[in-house]
Amino acid sequence: MNKVDFKGSVILNPVPVVLITSKNKNGDTNVFTVAWTGTVCTKPPMLSISVRPERLSYEYIKETMEFTVNVPNYNLVKQTDFCGVRSGRDVNKIKELGFTMIDGEKISVPYINECPINIECKVTQIISLGSHDMILAEVVSSHIDNSLIDDSGKIHFEEAKLISYCHGEYYPMSKFAIGKFGFSVAKNKKLIEEYSKYDRNYKKLTATPEKSSRDSKSPKKNYSQKKSKKASK
Repeated sequence: MNKVDFKGSVILNPVPVVLITSKNKNGDTNVFTVAWTGTVCTKPPMLSISVRPERLSYEYIKETMEFTVNVPNYNLVKQTDFCGVRSGRDVNKIKELGFTMIDGEKISVPYINECPINIECKVTQIISLGSHDMILAEVVSSHIDNSLIDDSGKIHFEEAKLISYCHGEYYPMSKFAIGKFGFSVAKNKKLIEEYSKYDRNYKKLTATPEKSSRDSKSPKKNYSQKKSKKASK
């Protein structure tokens, strides 16, 4: 691979995209989109979100120190984008989008019932970093669509039609698994036989890469050459 030196940006992609609901002390509820979120601890269960201090939801979260992470699926991609580009100062996004709000179990903030996964959080710390503040929170309750849970209690996130955010665009989560934790070092014959499907999936994926209709109609762009020209200007 030929690498290009790309400075001044965190280029970690793709990332999960979530809808954050929050409520202020007056009882007003808002929702906005966050792409910078992640798991930070197992015991206690904790996650983080990074938010610009000028956002209305930041004010709400700081007032009550609570928020809910709502994980949308691809049926909600337009609503998700809308919540990221419209401010709660100008429009009641919850009312505009017709979201069904359910009262939280452990916190005062409601969650969006249309989202298959909801995570209730209590803020433990807010760290000022620069353009964004990182908000650390403990997970106090979670809600999952029961159709995603099998008889053994396993959650099948791949069936939730989740979406990710990658460099300004939204992508659906694939059901096409190409590996499983520990499959590369499996020694048990039954496990090796079970995990062989991942190798078959991987070979299938690399042998016949997906092509969009756009790719078939237009020549492939040489992005590295394009970047080099820009760098020389």
